[in-house]
Amino acid sequence: MEVPLQSSHYNPSRETLGRYSEYSLHSNYKGTVDDATSNKPVACITRIPYATLVAAFLCITGVGIFSGTVYRGATFSAIMMDQVFHIYIGWLETLKTVLVLIAAVMGALTLTIIFVGFLATGATRQLIYNTWRNRVAGRISCAIFMGIIYIIQFLWIFVFAAMIILTFTITIFWYVCTSSNVENNHQCIDLTQFHFIFPQSTRIEYLKICESRDIKFFCRDFVEKSEYMFIMGTFGVVLILISLVHYLMCLSANYTHIRDHNKFEEILELQLLQDNDFATSKERF
Repeated sequence: MEVPLQSSHYNPSRETLGRYSEYSLHSNYKGTVDDATSNKPVACITRIPYATLVAAFLCITGVGIFSGTVYRGATFSAIMMDQVFHIYIGWLETLKTVLVLIAAVMGALTLTIIFVGFLATGATRQLIYNTWRNRVAGRISCAIFMGIIYIIQFLWIFVFAAMIILTFTITIFWYVCTSSNVENNHQCIDLTQFHFIFPQSTRIEYLKICESRDIKFFCRDFVEKSEYMFIMGTFGVVLILISLVHYLMCLSANYTHIRDHNKFEEILELQLLQDNDFATSKERF
């Protein structure tokens, strides 16, 4: 038997109930269904995980900047090592492949977390996690992704430290190139004090750059361009770390929403019963 809703004075509680429990225990109330049908645009907006989308935008932007700039920096480094120091470093080509894989993995992770965010937001959460088993599965999935994000975050912190060291080294090379001895007196660039960053097979005489062609190639074509590339790459890593922290916040919130879904429905049930009892007592007196 359907219980008619009494007065428009209680519309706010019915709207709240319809928003969060449209297909739950209270789906037999016509007013709730009518409100949800008439407010479809609003219902669609409340199903969008805005926080997760912001984190995804930061992550995609950071990965794009990091992969693109470091890829170009690795290309400049390989050419410079071959032309100036006569060294072939094979792992630089492998690094390019790794950068493509990193972009693919982070993109897949972003899409998966967005999917989880949509499932745990708004009325979609009421439809998907309406049973005990579904809620347990949702909580486990959020917990697994939080663990994955923690591990990935530590890896990106290591990458951030490596980018800081690399950028600092390139900056030192840039100060050497812009020194008065090199620019005005045309002296050789002596990199023998940095021999530890070159492969052990590197000959010491190759670490002294004296020819004007090699100096120009080293300073203008490599150091100057790589400086900007690696600075932008470091900025990209910062964006990625911010997005990972944001992901953890979103997943923690989704975990809490899924866990407390049943309690929230019970509160809404009590609120509806109290509204109906109050309306009935008002009619009697």
